[in-house]
Amino acid sequence: MNDVKMSSTCGQSAWVFNMPAVNSKNLSALAGKELKNSSETERSAFYSGALKNSTENIEWLVGITDGAGIFQFSKTNKGVWIFTFKIVQSKTNLRLLYYIKSMLCVGSVSISNSNDNIAEFRIRKIHHIIQYILPIFDKYPLLTSKHFNYKLFREAILISANTLISYEQRDKLITDIKIKSESGIPTDYISPSWEIIDNIVNSVQDAMKVMSKSWVIGFTEVQGSFYLEIIESQVLKHIFEISQKLDDIVLKAILKILRVKFYINNTNYTVFVMDSKDIQYIVKYFHKQLKGMKSLEYRIWARSFTKKRKDFKYLINIKNLMGNIRSIRLDREFKNKVL
Repeated sequence: MNDVKMSSTCGQSAWVFNMPAVNSKNLSALAGKELKNSSETERSAFYSGALKNSTENIEWLVGITDGAGIFQFSKTNKGVWIFTFKIVQSKTNLRLLYYIKSMLCVGSVSISNSNDNIAEFRIRKIHHIIQYILPIFDKYPLLTSKHFNYKLFREAILISANTLISYEQRDKLITDIKIKSESGIPTDYISPSWEIIDNIVNSVQDAMKVMSKSWVIGFTEVQGSFYLEIIESQVLKHIFEISQKLDDIVLKAILKILRVKFYINNTNYTVFVMDSKDIQYIVKYFHKQLKGMKSLEYRIWARSFTKKRKDFKYLINIKNLMGNIRSIRLDREFKNKVL
């Protein structure tokens, strides 16, 4: 946990943007220009340069956001529109949230004082969202149906920053967008990213045209599960699983990349791996890749799988240990909080 505190210092993993600093004086002009311009070239001009950080890091963050990100906007009682980009995790995974904060150098990590086990990284300043968040998801689009929420959020926040139109006009436009967002994501919505393969994943090659390994790692950080399950008396199996209610195309791409099977379980789409040969591939695929607390869960899980001598008692102890890790609740000082 001391490593987490050190890495949370801004700049150690910083992403560099060429975009000039956005402030209250030029925010409106920039937002107005973005609303007016629609071509990719003009959007690039708005952001004044490409992202300078590692593509792998950015794709990893996009995967995290596809799995646990929220684009939220609402109106206060005083008539002010509030915009928030946030990533929500359990208090166990503070390490991941502080890692993201150290990369972006903006935003904050908050921890609930209640027993709901919620922690979140969030950015609320409009100029920070426009300067640091929109360029990421414009250049590296979300792959899940969360893209629908981002599209509306992006439109609304740029309108809010555009003082070239009246407050009344802005308020009406944003209200209309809010109403649309509250109707929910259409069940058949597919991110435009998949159009390059005609929204059909027939092979590993198709999947990799859209989905990178870094994205898969990020998505797994927040949606994947490494665990042991008792299958029958005195038999435990190592299992890897990802389950989603929407976005079957995303799960189909993951299964192609990981060479595993795909199930529909009630209302969920599921990538489920239990076969020993498939688990061997999973162990290799995620080796030294994960950054949050999922990395600890993975290491314990993977080492117990590769251990030559592993009887039932040993595996039960590992299963219990992993359960104990998931029950950890950290406070703001990174200390285990007793409930």
